[in-house]
Amino acid sequence: MSRQTQAIIHADALLQNFKTLAYTAKQSQSMAVIKADAYGHGAVNVARILQHVSSRFAVAIMEEAVALREAGITAPIVVLEGAHQAKECEMAWQYNCILVMHCTEQLQWMQKCEAHKRPHIWLKVDSGMHRLGFPLEHIAQIVEQHQVLITKETTLVTHFASADDPDNDFTQTQMSAFKKSVASLSMPVSLANSPASVNWPSTQAQWNRLGIGIYGGKVTTAEPSESPDSAHLPHLLPAMTLRSSIIALRDIPANESVGYGQTWRATKPSKIATVAIGYADGYPRHCPNGTPVLIRGQRASLVGRVSMDMITIDVTHINNVSVGDVVELWGENISISEVAQHAGTIDYELMTRISSRVPRIVRYQ
Repeated sequence: MSRQTQAIIHADALLQNFKTLAYTAKQSQSMAVIKADAYGHGAVNVARILQHVSSRFAVAIMEEAVALREAGITAPIVVLEGAHQAKECEMAWQYNCILVMHCTEQLQWMQKCEAHKRPHIWLKVDSGMHRLGFPLEHIAQIVEQHQVLITKETTLVTHFASADDPDNDFTQTQMSAFKKSVASLSMPVSLANSPASVNWPSTQAQWNRLGIGIYGGKVTTAEPSESPDSAHLPHLLPAMTLRSSIIALRDIPANESVGYGQTWRATKPSKIATVAIGYADGYPRHCPNGTPVLIRGQRASLVGRVSMDMITIDVTHINNVSVGDVVELWGENISISEVAQHAGTIDYELMTRISSRVPRIVRYQ
């Protein structure tokens, strides 16, 4: 492999992050959410790394579950969007998947399955996010009307709109409304994702769904300096280091521009490094001048527009920089959340947009 653009996946970080978050919810069971190719980290690799600590996994769609089964992953899989077509109900039974039901059409499909070929189901409840799920006021009736589908595995699940913001009491509003609506049903529940588990411990229930926190992403808007209550925030490690290398260096005089559209112009004689990564690899095209990278242990800044296959970096202040030097775009030294802030987005998007032409290299410490 000549091109040194790689996403290094840190297996030990994944394991430690999962264990750290699970430990904060000792009375719950925790599952790893590995939808969207494990948030860009590689679903099969992540499942293999976590299979001894996560008793089940969650994905978004059946295709993701099938890919895991074909790779030899045997743990039960929760399919968060449930069936998109009637035939997927029997597929879920075949592949030992649990389907999340969120609408009457899905329940009707399930009713038509042969009784011995019905998978276990969860029931999604809309507690205020208004995206998927049965209305709060209907859930007791739904359960009563579909007793034939209910098993000991059936769990009532909801999702929070603002769990990453400990100052927004809408999470408390959702949680209270949900608990009031399901109190008479005596069924297992699943409320908390990573942010809810950290910021709202009272949401921890029978099952927690751990996603962004496993990958070392930001789970709260709180900063340790802002409140003594934030002292409990878990220390999460970056599970991905996105890196590339310098493929060219050039010295340019003052007042020369760099890149498409001439969006950056040197104010003094400058040394510019060209790095082999671009928006075709998933590095955001809208990262502005000044977005940080790391070269030879020093921070340097993006200059000029991100192009399809390359970016340009001002390395004037770095001694002995050379072609072939490794460049960290984010990871152990440059926080993905910091890069996301520069790009005007969130770390979820940066993780998941890394393209297939960037190899994922799994490493243990």
